[in-house]
Amino acid sequence: MSLEGLRVSVTQGSSLVAAALLGRCPRCGKGKLFRGLLDIRDSCDVCGLDLRAHDAGDGPAVAGIFVIGALAVGLALWVDVRFEPPLWVHAVVWPLFVLPLSILTMRWAKAALVALQWRHRRDSA
Repeated sequence: MSLEGLRVSVTQGSSLVAAALLGRCPRCGKGKLFRGLLDIRDSCDVCGLDLRAHDAGDGPAVAGIFVIGALAVGLALWVDVRFEPPLWVHAVVWPLFVLPLSILTMRWAKAALVALQWRHRRDSA
């Protein structure tokens, strides 16, 4: 299944799910939203939407801390009780689990918040 099918009409902008998962412009759904790993572009290179006013703030980091942190602690406790590995195994395994998942969660949350801000502020801006 392609995520391109999640688009709606151009007047409403792209789908929130498609914009968040693909990291695309909230208006056209084609231009890239990110410059680098977590840095929002100044404007869309396809439709020219000014993205400087849309700031996700600390929301994506908080989402990552709560969701990924709770998941990692729960899994680490379960692994420790079930398998009783040495401490160095925890020191190797959990950063490899937490870091990529945190970055992915922050990208999705940041793109979703920017798309929501654009959708709800576009008439007043």
